Amino acid sequence: MAPQLKSHPSPNHYDIVIVGAGPVGLMLSTCLARWGYKIKHIDNRPEPTATGRADGIQPRSLDLLRNMGLKSAIMAHKPARVYEVAFWDPPTGGKGIARTGTWASCPEFIDARYPFTTLLHQGLIERAFIADLEKNNTTVQRPWTITGFTSDEKADPEYPVSVELSHTDGTFKESVKAKYLFGGEGARSFIRDQLKIGITHKDPIAYVWGVMDGVVKTDFPDIKMKCTIHSEHGSIMVIPREDNMVRLYIQIASSTDPDFHPRKTASVEEVQESAKRILQPYSIEWERVEWYSVYPIGQGISDKYTLDHRVFLGGDACHTHSPKAGQGMNTAFLDALNLAWKIHAVEGGLADRKILETYEPERKDVAETLLAFDNKYAKLFSQRPPSGNEVAAATAKKSADSSVEENEFIKTFKESCAFTSGYGVAYKPNTLNWSPSHTAQSAVIHPSTTTLVPGRLFKNADVTRVVDANVVHLEQEIPLNGSFRLFIFGGKPSVTKQALTDLAANLSLPTSFYSAYAREDIASVSHHERHNPHSHFFTICTILASPRNQIEISRDLPELLARYKDNVYADDRWSKTHPEARAAAHVKMGLDEEKGGVVVVRPDGYVGVVVALEEGSKTVDALNDYFGAFVTKKLGAEAKL
Repeated sequence: MAPQLKSHPSPNHYDIVIVGAGPVGLMLSTCLARWGYKIKHIDNRPEPTATGRADGIQPRSLDLLRNMGLKSAIMAHKPARVYEVAFWDPPTGGKGIARTGTWASCPEFIDARYPFTTLLHQGLIERAFIADLEKNNTTVQRPWTITGFTSDEKADPEYPVSVELSHTDGTFKESVKAKYLFGGEGARSFIRDQLKIGITHKDPIAYVWGVMDGVVKTDFPDIKMKCTIHSEHGSIMVIPREDNMVRLYIQIASSTDPDFHPRKTASVEEVQESAKRILQPYSIEWERVEWYSVYPIGQGISDKYTLDHRVFLGGDACHTHSPKAGQGMNTAFLDALNLAWKIHAVEGGLADRKILETYEPERKDVAETLLAFDNKYAKLFSQRPPSGNEVAAATAKKSADSSVEENEFIKTFKESCAFTSGYGVAYKPNTLNWSPSHTAQSAVIHPSTTTLVPGRLFKNADVTRVVDANVVHLEQEIPLNGSFRLFIFGGKPSVTKQALTDLAANLSLPTSFYSAYAREDIASVSHHERHNPHSHFFTICTILASPRNQIEISRDLPELLARYKDNVYADDRWSKTHPEARAAAHVKMGLDEEKGGVVVVRPDGYVGVVVALEEGSKTVDALNDYFGAFVTKKLGAEAKL
C-alpha cells in the first residue's frame, strides 16, 4: 500500500505522462501504478509487440522480475534458458567450422540466483506488464502520439509540464498537465529532439544487421545453445528461443566496407543462404520464419537524460548499441526502476527533490560502461579471430609457462560476464551511496570487515523464516514496494540483546528517520500487514545467528522489531560459498557472526550504507546522518535544534 497522495485538480492532471510502451515505459508505469500514481501512458503502436525485437532477460533482471511478482507469468511461456555459450571457428588446417570452446554465460563466481539468460520475445514480456497495469487501473492508450510539450516550473510549480497528445490518425487531440514527462519512445525520440539534446556517437563504425526468428531443421549440434560462429564466409550469432524457435543475427554490412550504405538491406532468402554457407559442413533449413528485420546499429549515448528533472529520458532514447550482449531491454528496465523509486520518494514526501539529480549520473555511467564493452565486443564479433588451436588454448586451463596469448574475443567475454549478467552494475558515491566523502561521518559506519559495497547490489543469501520454518531467499523477502530495506543482522541474541533493545528504542524516537515518516493511519493498520506496518518508506528484516528452533521472537526481539514477525529469520543455512560459517549470511556480508550489523538497501536493491550494531544510540545516530543527507525533515540532533 502506497502513502496517501494528493488529489489532482482536474481529470486532465496527472502525476506523470509516459510516452512509449516498450520495456522502459512499461517498467516505469508498472512501478508507479502499484504505488498509487495517476498515469497517462501512450504508445503510437495499435498493439503491443507481436513478435521479435528484444528477447534476452539477464540474471539480474530475472531477480527483479521475481521481486515484482512477474517472473512466473513470464516463465509460463517456457522461454529458452542459456547456461553456456559455445564458440565455433575454422578448424586448424581444415574447412568449415568446429567448436573451439564453451563458457558459462553466468559463471559461478558471480553467485547469481538464476545463472542463465532467459530468451523470450518482447511481446510476451510486454503483455505480462500490461496485465499488471490493468490490475492497478492503468491502461496504455493506443495508438496515440505526443505532438508537443512545455515545462515551466515557475508558472506552475505543482504541474509544470503541459503535454499535447494526438491520435495517430489526427482525429482526436488532448491537452494534459503533469508533474513529470518521460520519453521512452526509442532511438527516434521526439521528446529528446524537442529538448535539443544531442547524441554522442562513441564509435564511428556503424553496422547493418539482419535478425531472423524461425523454426529450423538442422544437424548443427549446438542449435539449442547460444553460439558465436566465425567462418571464412562471415559471422553469425545463434540464440535459442521459445517454441522451438531460434534467432540468428548476421552482419550484412559495416561502414568500413567500401560500398557501405546504412540503408543496405538483404532479403530473407539472402540471409538464409549466407547462414547456410557460414554453418558448413552443417546443414540448416527453415520450416518457417516468424520475424525478420534488417537495421543499422551505431553506438550512441544521449548528452543529457534530463534538463530540468521534470522531463526525463530512458531506454533507447538515451543509448543505442549492438544487440550482441543482450543488454538493451535489461538496461531499460534498470533505467526505469532507478527513476521510479526516486520519483516515489519525492512525491511521497520522503526525499528532497535533489535526489532526482542522481538519476542521470547513475544511469548514464552504466550506459557509458555498456557502450565501452559493446564497442569491444561488437568489433571482435565482426572480425575473424585467431586459429582454432589458439582459441582452444585460451579456453583450457593455462599453465604458468604458457606462451599462447588468450583469444581476445573469449577474454573479453569472460571479463564481461559480471557486467552482462547485471550483477556488475555499480553506482558511484553520491548522497544515496555512502563513501568516506559522504556527509554522514561516524566510526560505526562501514565496518572494516564488510564485503558489501555501497552502490552495488545486496548479496543473495538463504535463511530460515522463523514463523513457518520456510527456507527463503533473503534478498527476495521484501518485494519492490518503494521502501528502503533495513536488514538488521542481529548476531547472537545473547550477545546483542542490549544493542537490539537500544536500536528499537532509538528508532522509536520521534526524531529518528524511521518515526519521522510514520504512517498517518498507523493506528488502523492491519495486524497482518507484513512489510509496512509503521512507515510506507521503511521495511525491516531481522536475521539472527541462531538455529531456528532456538529463536523465540517475543523473547529475543524488542517489540518494534517483533512487529515484523514474518520478516524474522534464522541464519542457520549451510552455504557452499562459506562452508565453515555458523551464520553464513552474516559472514557473506562480512559482518561478525556474534555482533552483526545493519545494512540499508535502497528500494532498487542496491546497498546504501552499512552500520555496525552497537549498544547505545550510535547506530541510529549514524543512520539518521545518512538519511538526513536527502530526506525532507531534520533528524536526530538536528531536529532538536
